[in-house]
Amino acid sequence: MMKWYPKYLFQIVFISILFQSSLVVAQTIDTNVLQSKIDERNNQIKQLELEIKQYNTEVTNAGKQATTLKNTLNTLDLTKKKITTDIKITDSKISKTLLTIDQLEQNINNTEAHIQLNKNAIISALKNTQAIDDIGIIQLVLSNNNISELWTDIDNLRQFQAIIKTKSNELTTLQNDLVNKQSNMKSQKDTLVNLKQDLSGKKEVVESTTKEKATLLAVTKNKEQTFIQLVKTKEEQKAQFEKELYEYESQLHYAVDKGSYPGPRNGVLSWPVDNVFITQRFGRTVGAEKLYTSGSHNGVDFRATMGTRIKNVLDGTVVGSGNTDAYPGCYSFGKWVMVKHDNGLSTIFGHLSVISVSTGDRLAIGDLIGFSGNTGYSTGPHLHISVYATQGVRIEKYVNSIGCKQATMPLADIKAYLDPLAYFPNL
Repeated sequence: MMKWYPKYLFQIVFISILFQSSLVVAQTIDTNVLQSKIDERNNQIKQLELEIKQYNTEVTNAGKQATTLKNTLNTLDLTKKKITTDIKITDSKISKTLLTIDQLEQNINNTEAHIQLNKNAIISALKNTQAIDDIGIIQLVLSNNNISELWTDIDNLRQFQAIIKTKSNELTTLQNDLVNKQSNMKSQKDTLVNLKQDLSGKKEVVESTTKEKATLLAVTKNKEQTFIQLVKTKEEQKAQFEKELYEYESQLHYAVDKGSYPGPRNGVLSWPVDNVFITQRFGRTVGAEKLYTSGSHNGVDFRATMGTRIKNVLDGTVVGSGNTDAYPGCYSFGKWVMVKHDNGLSTIFGHLSVISVSTGDRLAIGDLIGFSGNTGYSTGPHLHISVYATQGVRIEKYVNSIGCKQATMPLADIKAYLDPLAYFPNL
């Protein structure tokens, strides 16, 4: 009777190992099928990214050409094709992410099954080992008439104890692996949410581009001379608006404590776009400072083709958004979003095609603000950012304006404007 325990327990562990091996094989087959599909999506994405790269080159080259109706319409057509291709990429990425989530779910389920098998094997083994210990090694020796069988039993018991140790180590490894897979699963689900948000936004950008072209054709009646006159009128009205705005903001005199916001230091803010290219800088240099003065620029412009993802630059709360294009003759920010940050700074993102946030939203660094566009007064798709000392800026109706009388927008004491490049990372 005593000789049976070690042999029996050894067989239990051996059978358990075989069973787990069959699960590993089944898991490998399942994940291989999914991996093949994931690889297929990756190849699709690479191919589409090459198309996007070509469209970006064409759009950039078109933007360098003279501002004519023909070139403007051509740029809009190229932009629409680029964003449509970008939507295909996003669709492929969503499909790939869903497959990856399925793959992770299978891996997690199999890992959990392995963990349970190891636990059951160890628990069973420990119980039976305890039974042997209770009977005692001396009785085991006395019950064995054949000394060679005794040593075989003892050897089996030692091997069995080694297997328990191995199984315990495997259990620890599996549990750590499970934690990593669950973390990866959360990351993939977050990615899926962002991709679906991107897809929705980019579809809106296509609609915006189509509408912009239709409006341009309707206003100009497809005549080059009418377009030239339209551009000239916009430029004159924009200059008038900037002069009017500066004179009004010069009279605001909001109390701005310099200790309420950080002094100039690179890296306080992160970049709002992935590919940074500055097309216009802030203000003028007066003495040792960069200041916003009449006739100069009150922010920084970034090159951003239509539909570029615009990211939040620092933790904060959305305190307002709007669209000055809703008021004919108001040549300002177009579609804009303002974020109040926790350190006494505020930022405005202007000329967007799509706004992806709402007032009151809490944002972290890198969260989606919206997508770049050509709204407001703009000579081409780009992103405008102004940085303010929060104490010196208010969101209100610009009732003192001629063209923007009913428009709501940020209005700031001129001393509240800060040089954004003094806070962004070093170029």
